[in-house]
Amino acid sequence: MSTSPLDSTSENKADIDREIRIERMQRELEELSGGAMISGSVGDMPPELEEVFLERACAWEKAPYDTNFNRLIQHGIEMIPPAELDDYKLRLKLQEVLCALSAIHCFLHDTDHLSDRELYTWLWSEGLREETPDLSQLGGAWHTSSIGSGSEEDTAVFLKHYANRKERRRRQKEFSNEQLPPHCPLPYDRDRNLPRSA
Repeated sequence: MSTSPLDSTSENKADIDREIRIERMQRELEELSGGAMISGSVGDMPPELEEVFLERACAWEKAPYDTNFNRLIQHGIEMIPPAELDDYKLRLKLQEVLCALSAIHCFLHDTDHLSDRELYTWLWSEGLREETPDLSQLGGAWHTSSIGSGSEEDTAVFLKHYANRKERRRRQKEFSNEQLPPHCPLPYDRDRNLPRSA
């Protein structure tokens, strides 16, 4: 089957229109970043894919920023300081918060080393306090962990509780002067029941 000159002209016009949209989004991202945008190339990316990527990057940059703590309050969740909750009420509040977080597309990982009180305290004081774009409006999700900072302390918790043999061997090989903490079983069993993104 051959293509007619008319089909070829339509394809050329669509390609030119796409190039114009891509150029416009690149300029917009440059303006949104205050001239601090760093761009590069990932090789021969099809223009269709580049256009989708730039659309998402623009949406990300234009999205309103707030904390997940404030988003929960806006969704009617009363955020009570941990010290004001006895163990029973804290467990109920933690379950309410975990369910509400999934509704705003925020999902937790690596929590089985923390008691309910420790997890709720981390969420209250740190885990929900970072300003982020509202990914629920962008079709995305946040995945967060109390050991996700990359700090030495978080790495030690990961190695102690979550790293498998292969990960522990790789770490030992890369940091041969470092003493690995002994592997310890996780004291709690919460992660497998946490809400997950679709």
